[in-house]
Amino acid sequence: MSFTHVDAKGNAVMVDVSEKAVTRRRAVARGTLSMSEECFAMVREGRAKKGDVLGVAQIAGIQAAKRTSDLIPLCHPLPLDRVALEFILHPALCRIEAVCTVQCEGKTGVEMEALTGVSAALLTVYDMCKAVDRSMCIQAIRLVEKEGGKSGPFHQEQGE
Repeated sequence: MSFTHVDAKGNAVMVDVSEKAVTRRRAVARGTLSMSEECFAMVREGRAKKGDVLGVAQIAGIQAAKRTSDLIPLCHPLPLDRVALEFILHPALCRIEAVCTVQCEGKTGVEMEALTGVSAALLTVYDMCKAVDRSMCIQAIRLVEKEGGKSGPFHQEQGE
């Protein structure tokens, strides 16, 4: 199998999707951010000096998914039908998990949009909390589900 974003001469190219059929595309990505107990409690209880950390991060993730083609050079701009970003709190681990689901009717997949949404959401949490805990760690950003397109469905068990 060869890379699709490189031509025979080794030049970067945007993949030609003009002959592909429009199909329903869906992707889900996940990632986590670990932090101190103090920082986790502050976020969970809504006591951050910068405001509603998870609310702002949710909007940031949705915005980033919508703007993925502006951030990742060879991504196609896609008319997204749905972007949902949710957080799952894991108190015993002092960990926040972000889950981004993206859907569209298009000629190419939305995996990059889902991954970008998770990344921006977790980076926003980091930015809003770094004054309290600079040792936070973003980890395990990954695609966990994909539907639609020629390559068919993909499902990866959760875990790190």
